[in-house]
Amino acid sequence: MRGPEKVSSTNAQMISIAKLQKFVSERLGHASVVLTLDTYSHVLPNMQQTATDEIERMLHAAS
Repeated sequence: MRGPEKVSSTNAQMISIAKLQKFVSERLGHASVVLTLDTYSHVLPNMQQTATDEIERMLHAAS
């Protein structure tokens, strides 16, 4: 995959992640994804690093 294709693929994967977050938020009865993430972010103390690692993995897999 090159240039635009890689970007499109990565964006599509990120949209999938956002849909999952929205699904979980709705299942918990929260008014917004922000509330869900703010409420439960302490459960995932390494969330920033995990997300960064996953994005890097997706970018490398798309290349």
